[in-house]
Amino acid sequence: MRIRDIRATTVTVPLEAPLRHANGCHWGRFVRTIVEVETDNGIVGLGEMGGGGESAEAAFRSMKSYLTGHDPARIEEMRFRISNPTASLYNNRTQILAALEFACLDILGQAWGVPVCDILGGRLRDRVPFASYCFFRYANSGTGEGEVRTIEQLVETTRELKRRFGFTTHKLKGGVFHPDYELEAYRTLAAAFPGDSLRFDPNAVWSTETAIRFSHAIEGLRNDYLEDPVFGLNGMRRAREMTRIPLATNTVVVNLEQLAANALDTAVDVILLDTTFWGGIRACIKAAGICEAFQLGVAVHSSGELGIQLATMLHLGAVIPNLSFAADAHYHHLTGDIIEGGLMRYENGTICVPKGPGLGVRLNRDKLAEYNELYKRLGGYPYDQDPLRPGWAPIVPNDRWADPKDDRTPEIPN
Repeated sequence: MRIRDIRATTVTVPLEAPLRHANGCHWGRFVRTIVEVETDNGIVGLGEMGGGGESAEAAFRSMKSYLTGHDPARIEEMRFRISNPTASLYNNRTQILAALEFACLDILGQAWGVPVCDILGGRLRDRVPFASYCFFRYANSGTGEGEVRTIEQLVETTRELKRRFGFTTHKLKGGVFHPDYELEAYRTLAAAFPGDSLRFDPNAVWSTETAIRFSHAIEGLRNDYLEDPVFGLNGMRRAREMTRIPLATNTVVVNLEQLAANALDTAVDVILLDTTFWGGIRACIKAAGICEAFQLGVAVHSSGELGIQLATMLHLGAVIPNLSFAADAHYHHLTGDIIEGGLMRYENGTICVPKGPGLGVRLNRDKLAEYNELYKRLGGYPYDQDPLRPGWAPIVPNDRWADPKDDRTPEIPN
């Protein structure tokens, strides 16, 4: 087989409501780039990358001059061809490489009639557990529903997620309101679900002193870990010295070089592997092997996936022995998907690892066209801006918190 064509399509898929985070907001939708790699014998492999638009589509079109005629089985050579470590200082192609790797693995699985996880060592588990991933949310401007601003709304929304999907681990995305308010919210959440485990993520906007104070206040809870309370390995190391809760990251250990530095002088206990951020499923498996050797915890990070990337997360979760925690996923906030069959189903807080050849998912062409048209109509959105706080930006450490008494709903086109 040889690669014959590479195509990229940008889509926008609506969320139930805008998701607030420490650095801005997801404005009621995710923008993703869907990649198709076609071989000379007609097999089409699928990939996915966050963000999109003309620049992303042009970046994938530029890969055709690198990869036309390339054997999709030679993935390691493809890595050096388009993402050479030194050359990438000038063209940062890690996420492009990831999407193309997904597609090549999908091609191989289809050609050989086996799931991707069988290519990567064989599945150790048939289902991957997930956390609820709770956000503070603005209300949907179209329906007026979905707001999560008060602590009561947070608990009720989490209870509904547990009822619908069976989650027994709950992650709260913080860094939006003052740490004291979010501490009260987190403690209330723990009291409402005493048999479940929890994790908290303020997206690295706290001072080290705030992180230490917060961690001391939650030590008696059933914590998985405290994720990215501060930014930087030195800040994480200092916080870790002063707390008995494991620290996790998806911001300061996101490649093998940083993982080596962390292994030599530990600042982070749990590494959140992201199949996009790390440059593919195979890179995450390499990292998981290093974590196994150094006895570091492993979880799976979510970067706003649709069904294609979710499939890569499931195949990763199937093959690594040291998946210590439930995976993260934004997936249950979506109202639709671009794969055949619609949204994958949760059962008892888990999703089944696809059993079909390749990634085990196929494009729904009608949905791809529908969500591509929605992108063309709405365009992108500024992930790092808050629609109700024009001109606002967080500083690090932050002291510019949102007001939990502000009950306005942003007017966002949908």
